[in-house]
Amino acid sequence: MGKASKDKRDIYYRKAKEEGWRARSAFKLMQIDQEFNIFHGVERAVDLCAAPGSWSQVLSRNLYLPAKLSSDGKDGGLPLIVAIDLQPMAPIEGVIQVQGDITNARTAEVVIRHFDGCKADLVVCDGAPDVTGLHDMDEFVQSQLILAALTIVTHVLKVGGKFVAKIFRGKDTSLLYCQLKLFFSQVTFAKPKSSRNSSIEAFAVCENYSPPEGFKEKDLYHLLEKVGTPSGADDLDCRSGWLEGPNKVYIPFLACGDLSGYDSDRSYPLPSTEGGTYQSLDPVQPPIAPPYKTALEMKKASSHGAGADTSKSYVDP
Repeated sequence: MGKASKDKRDIYYRKAKEEGWRARSAFKLMQIDQEFNIFHGVERAVDLCAAPGSWSQVLSRNLYLPAKLSSDGKDGGLPLIVAIDLQPMAPIEGVIQVQGDITNARTAEVVIRHFDGCKADLVVCDGAPDVTGLHDMDEFVQSQLILAALTIVTHVLKVGGKFVAKIFRGKDTSLLYCQLKLFFSQVTFAKPKSSRNSSIEAFAVCENYSPPEGFKEKDLYHLLEKVGTPSGADDLDCRSGWLEGPNKVYIPFLACGDLSGYDSDRSYPLPSTEGGTYQSLDPVQPPIAPPYKTALEMKKASSHGAGADTSKSYVDP
């Protein structure tokens, strides 16, 4: 199945290449902003798990570039954007890249140094593990990633700031909602139009960062453990079972994007061209050093070796 077939089956994949986005996920952040106006008043932003950089592109085009082109931007005071990932990625105008681990306290210190001692107005995270198809496993690993993101958020986000993170919906979604509500006065789970209906992904849009009084970053894990039970008792496990029945939590869930816009689960005809044949575009920016590169090279080498042995067997049975 070629690129043209994927262009036909995935309209946002095709539009991303046509509009210069590194990945179709750029539309998800833009649709979230259309609904929640998360970019308003943002001067400092952090993109966690940024590679290949589509969300950093959105931040650059919506925050940095407009300020640079305006008269005020020419006098200085441009918005600052920091992108963090373990993998390197191609440069993006107005984006400071930090190659580091979001679970490391030193990474948070580097971010704050780039902000001249100030804290961020907005933190976004589109990170996700390599899914296995086992929803319970994928949801658990994703929740650990969100916990890692929340850890750095408590260090770099200013009071009143906003946090947007990818989540996987499942049986413990209510628990995640309650945990995030400890730190943000308003939490909404959103499903952008560009996110496939067949996918369990959604996005937690957290507004007005307001940690509990006397909160210390090192106490984060102890605080999250206590929210797992109505009384904080140690003899009960930290799951969302008690959030059912009389304690049931109803999570605000909102669809984002123009409901009459493109459907991510529908196939669309390829656009007609003057020559009569549609030419599929290459990706805007392939990964610089993908972690799977070595595995692909080893697989290619082994397949060549197997092919040579097979051909020999036909010659010399």
